[in-house]
Amino acid sequence: MAIKDINPRADVHLLVLPERHVDSFRDVGEFDAGESKRMLEFVADTARDAGLDDYRVVVNVGPSAGQTVFHLHWHVLGGRVTGEPA
Repeated sequence: MAIKDINPRADVHLLVLPERHVDSFRDVGEFDAGESKRMLEFVADTARDAGLDDYRVVVNVGPSAGQTVFHLHWHVLGGRVTGEPA
């Protein structure tokens, strides 16, 4: 699923979350190749559907890297970025 970030750091700031829970990107190996491919395609589709041609995709891994939600998710940021990275 994709949702709007409640504390946006860019004109467009979306979070893309897989349905199945893993704590962080560190655990991405728990997904099989097909599931991983579908997740990454969904990240790209989400950006396209939001009207973005140029954008950033960010994954924070671990507390010292800024991860505060311990469910794997990607930040999709487009337009003017403000403040600290996602």
